[in-house]
Amino acid sequence: MKITVIGRGSVGGGLAARWERAGHTVTTLGRDGGDGSDADLVVVAVPSASIDDALGKVNGIDGKPTIDATNALGERGGEHESLAHQVKSIVGGPTAKSFNLNFARAYDEIDDQRARPSNLYAAEDDAREVTEQLIRDAGYDPVYVGGLEKARLLEDALGLLFAVNQAGMGAFFYRMAEPGEL
Repeated sequence: MKITVIGRGSVGGGLAARWERAGHTVTTLGRDGGDGSDADLVVVAVPSASIDDALGKVNGIDGKPTIDATNALGERGGEHESLAHQVKSIVGGPTAKSFNLNFARAYDEIDDQRARPSNLYAAEDDAREVTEQLIRDAGYDPVYVGGLEKARLLEDALGLLFAVNQAGMGAFFYRMAEPGEL
């Protein structure tokens, strides 16, 4: 599959590397934008405040299936139901929300787990199959939470994960629990 990842940071760059190892052809685009017309799928992994600007600098992505991996950090505009809806309003293709709750710093530890970690995602029907494939190819087991109307729940859950991490329990999310730990 040909994937264009918009964002070269820890999430975009980390997922691109995992998908390349899985045999996909991945193009990463940074702040200068570029051409995504060869892509079978687009992944958006930029700061939420940069969505409009980043997507505005990429040509050839109109109508393509898209996975939104962004998170709302700080204030959120009220124009869209979720960041995934904002992405969909620009790209226009079938859209999914995924990879926003799996910390990028743990990507290198995925293959060392005794069981595959889960990845929660929300998707429109036409984006489900490809999203599940890429979740598996990144090393996760997909967990479907519903249609795109559930994207905001995934975005809002990040605050809870940050609170758990700040409370000193973050290591729990980077390895699988041993029997009796739950």
